[in-house]
This record gives sequence, structure tokens and C-alpha cells, in this order.
Amino acid sequence: MNAKAQNRNDPWLHRFAVLTAVITFLLLGIGGLVTSHEAGMSVPDWPTSYGYNMFALPIKFWKGGAFFEHSHRLLASGAGLLTTILAVWIWLKDSRKWMKWLGVIAFLLVVAQGVLGGLRVTLKMDNLGVIHGVVAQSFFILMCAIALFTSRFWGKWSAGEKTFCVPRGLRTLALATTVLVFCQLVLGATMRGQHAGLAIPDFPMAYGKIWPDTSADAVARYNAVRMDVISENPIKTFGIILQMVHRIVALAIFVLVAAGVWRSWRRLGGKNLLTKLAIFWLALIICQIALGAWTIWSNKAADVATLHVLVGALSLVTGALWCIIAFRRPMSLPEIVPATTISGVFGTPPAMVANK
Repeated sequence: MNAKAQNRNDPWLHRFAVLTAVITFLLLGIGGLVTSHEAGMSVPDWPTSYGYNMFALPIKFWKGGAFFEHSHRLLASGAGLLTTILAVWIWLKDSRKWMKWLGVIAFLLVVAQGVLGGLRVTLKMDNLGVIHGVVAQSFFILMCAIALFTSRFWGKWSAGEKTFCVPRGLRTLALATTVLVFCQLVLGATMRGQHAGLAIPDFPMAYGKIWPDTSADAVARYNAVRMDVISENPIKTFGIILQMVHRIVALAIFVLVAAGVWRSWRRLGGKNLLTKLAIFWLALIICQIALGAWTIWSNKAADVATLHVLVGALSLVTGALWCIIAFRRPMSLPEIVPATTISGVFGTPPAMVANK
């Protein structure tokens, strides 16, 4: 690796980027607890907290839902500070222009995220909470990507020291699956924002059927049971359909990730980095489905629902990093034309094609 490439891989910059990504992940967890405990409005003012400076709130206020909400604010402030330092560090020390602007985007995104959180409190708009959650997931992807781009692995991969070519069809499958996972998280955030997480109280069936009755009379019966048995807020047909779409998309994601594992194993081999990452991705999806079922069976217990959010975030970022690595072609690796195509046209032996 040349001197310029070595300068790009500052180990302390990489460690700081990893730290920022970890703090962002913890912030997602506390944000999930805020939503699960319905504590988003426990501290009714912003940027102050009960009229005090956010960083000087007396300990007597740290109780109940305010504990989760205020902890979320403080950790968000810490994440914003770390992101600012990271952006400045990248701008001063990293020679890649696109990385400098990636740091600027990270800074702007964390500022926008803080403003969204504040507006959610001051304007009392549930829809802003959904946008706040989606931006949080996007920011987590960006932080993990920056951690990857500042790593020694990325330097070696870009320089061509790790040379393997990912088939185009496999790359497309992984990208489509990652986009679907992101859409699934948007659905989940919408369900949480609409308080429709328990719109269907049983699993794997839905009100005892494969597809529930969504007529007005049926919804009225469901709401009567909800009020008498689990004391939940009334639901609407939209919430039931949203829950069913969420389940169907979860099944589709499982099938696509499993197909990705199978194709990775066949085309790249079981010892390949991306194959191992695909297997880890599949394990996360299985865990995510199990947590989704547990969330329903536990009547949306706060800790279980938050774990469901966190594993979903890890599933999204795993797919995103898989795509980033797969789509980044090493400089020293030429495009490999499939051997069957060449041999079919010119009769060239497969061994010679692979060596071209």
C-alpha cells in the first residue's frame, strides 16, 4: 500500500468513528425505550428541561418517563458532539474529498435529527416522531459506513489486496433486500407512531385467521375485546392492514436473505467474508422475527419491543455494509466475464477465461 493510502487509515480516527457508531446504536436503544414507555412527552419543553438548562436538571426530576426522555436528550447531545469532532477530524486529516463531504453530511444530519426531536416535543406531532426514527436509522448507517471507510480493511480492499469479484445478480439481490429492510423499518416506525403495534394481538394467526376480517363490524368487535381485556386504545382498519403488511414483508425479507446466503455460498465460497456476513445477516433476521412474535405475545413489553428495534437497526446496517463492500470494485481487479459466455461463443476453455 502506498504512503497516501496509509495516511487514509489513521487507526485513532477509525477507533473514534467506531465509538461514535456505538454511541449512536445506544441512542437508538434509549430512543426505543422512550417510545415503548410512551415517554416522548414526559419532559414537555425543549431545549430546556422543566425550565432548567438541559445539562443542569436536578436529580429529583429523573423519575418515571422523564428518566428515559432526559437520558435520551443527554446521550443525543453526546452523539452530536462526537459527530462534530469526527467531521472536523475527517476534514483535517483525511485526503479523500468525498470523505470530507461525508463528514459534513454526518454533521448536518445529526443537527437535523436534534431539531426534529425538539420539534416533536414543541409541536406535539406524532408524525414527526416517525420521521425522527427513520432519520435515526439513516444516521446509524452513515456512522457505520464512516467507520468502515476509515478502517484498514477498506484501505486494503480499495488497493486491491483483497481480490474477489461479487456477481452482479448477487449484488442486485443484496441491494434490493437492504432497501426492503429499510422500508420495513419505516413500516415499523409508522406502526409505533400510530400506536398500532398490537393492532393484531395474536401470532402467527391474525384474530384466528390467516388474513383477518377488516369489516367495520369486525373492527368494532376487536376494539370491544381490547378495551375489556388488555385496556388498549381503539384500532382502525388501517392499523390492522399495516400490521399484516409488516408481517408479509418480514417473510419476504427472510426468503431474500436466505437466498442471498445460498447464492453467496455457491458463488463465493463458505470462507468468503461476504458469505460469513450474509450468514450473520440471516441470523439477525431470524432473531428479528422471533422478537417481533415475542413483542406480540408479551403484550408489547418495553424491553422486548426495544430489542426488536435494535436488531432491526443491526439488520439494516449489515445489509448496507454488505452492499458497500460488494459494489466497491478493487482497483487492481478487472471485470471477470462469465466463463460460460466466452466458451459458448469462442470455445475458450474455462480455465483460460478465469486467468484472463
